[in-house]
Amino acid sequence: MSFKKKIKQMIPNEQNNWRNKLRLYRKIAKHVSTDDKTILFQSSVGRNYSGNTRYIYEEMIEKGLDKKYKCYWVFEKSIYDKIDLPGNAKKLDKSSFKFLYTSLKSKYWIFDTRQPNYLKKPKDTVFIETWHGTPLKKLALDMEKVDMSGNTNIKQYRKRFKKHTSQWDYLVSQNSYSTEIFRRAFAFNGEMLEIGYPRNDILFSKNNDEDIKKIKEKMNIPKDKKVMLYAPTWRDNEFYKNGIYKFATQMDFDAMKESLGDEYVLIVKYHYSVKDNIDWEKYAPFIIECNELWDIQELYLISDILITDYSSVMFDYAILKRPMFFFTYDLEFYKNNLRDFYFDMVEEVPGPIVMTTEELISEIAEFSEESYMEKYGEKYNRFNEKYNEFDDGTASDEIIKLLK
Repeated sequence: MSFKKKIKQMIPNEQNNWRNKLRLYRKIAKHVSTDDKTILFQSSVGRNYSGNTRYIYEEMIEKGLDKKYKCYWVFEKSIYDKIDLPGNAKKLDKSSFKFLYTSLKSKYWIFDTRQPNYLKKPKDTVFIETWHGTPLKKLALDMEKVDMSGNTNIKQYRKRFKKHTSQWDYLVSQNSYSTEIFRRAFAFNGEMLEIGYPRNDILFSKNNDEDIKKIKEKMNIPKDKKVMLYAPTWRDNEFYKNGIYKFATQMDFDAMKESLGDEYVLIVKYHYSVKDNIDWEKYAPFIIECNELWDIQELYLISDILITDYSSVMFDYAILKRPMFFFTYDLEFYKNNLRDFYFDMVEEVPGPIVMTTEELISEIAEFSEESYMEKYGEKYNRFNEKYNEFDDGTASDEIIKLLK
């Protein structure tokens, strides 16, 4: 009997528990050969279809390469049925044995976050780690303390992180600043790809009236209102369970609606680690409900202004050279108790830093494009030169050149 037939006989019923699937996965790992034309993609630990990995795959579709390669996308069960993939890619349930088996067969892993602890890279597999942002907050081995989902064991956290990064063959960087930090914080010794982020290619190719109009129509965004995008990061210490975080904010949405609702709509975009069920209905039509399927790069394009805090969205959005406002109500606590920063926000970010909703409303209500750029234009130029150094709209194509 062939090995392939033996594997099929050994494959567990998908109703079996995860431990049994992992046991079989480990048993067969050394006996499965990689397929040079198989690629495994994952975005945001399987919680959506977005980011760097999405735009690499969609560039492959443009080039017809989704027909040349067997492409697989892995998704968590909660999102699996909601995803309608373009091209010829197939979906994999992250809780399935088929996912584990495909990980062994894949010549290429293209992820934008760390791999799960249980996943072991085969020796012939090429791991292209795109990562998911330029660092403002301290990362990995640079962190002196940790409080993630109640886990405060910094030694264990660092050990696991280093184990993950040792499997990466390539790592994508958006700028020289990131390259230096990634080398040290990730103890990364592989090849650094200083090419900018693939997800930002769209900010060059579709930053025009026609494409922006199409995106607004697809998302049913009012044409008679300006668009504010609120995209905060997550708080390590505000969580439901391990890896599932609360939507943390002190924004007064009633005050925002009352003061700005005549001129603006507000799109609230959660970080991928946040899973919260908030009823936004009472703020309609001012707040437009946004789910995990909405691609944030497209939201950048349709937004007139960005409101954020310590999120790396600030770096990508800056490519568009549009106004940004920083709602950092917990700045000192965040910096001193959760994550320290790599640079001084007050000195570097190109926009007003506010602590209260009242301050935020005042800044937005009173600004004009001309006054904003007059006040922050020089800062904005320096910010872009430093943090968007390598972005030029061709990053996806550069990644594809690595495929044999």
